[in-house]
Amino acid sequence: MEKNYDSLKLENQLCFPLYACAKEIIRRYKPLLDELDLTYTQYLAMMVLWEKRSVNVKELGRCLYLDSGTLTPLLKKLETKGYISRSRSTTDERNLIVEITEKGMLLREEAVCVPEKMSACVDLTDEEAGFLYRILYRLLKNEKSEDSF
Repeated sequence: MEKNYDSLKLENQLCFPLYACAKEIIRRYKPLLDELDLTYTQYLAMMVLWEKRSVNVKELGRCLYLDSGTLTPLLKKLETKGYISRSRSTTDERNLIVEITEKGMLLREEAVCVPEKMSACVDLTDEEAGFLYRILYRLLKNEKSEDSF
């Protein structure tokens, strides 16, 4: 009879090791990001902005898998720190445009060492890391396109 409940064992859950690993990796980012005065989510937003320079809030949310309710306070804090500016689109006032400032671009120079320091914390070969990356993005694409979870 207990066999019926095997699917409820923590050890049989795919979601648990994903959750625990994500939490552990974010914990390892914290001291590096504290030096930059960024939270992990702010760091992710800054990475998008370092690459794109300017993006509307909806596109930023799609990139980060975050809704506007989560993004709005995060962007306000980044704006208060002087790293970004927010303004309404001149062609469509419904669109809020986020742009990186000069100070935000300067922060990129301080952050450039973070990925290398983090890779030293993760004991995976390049091949293993590449495989994990592909699997995780495959799961994300399935979730985004089909809401299959």
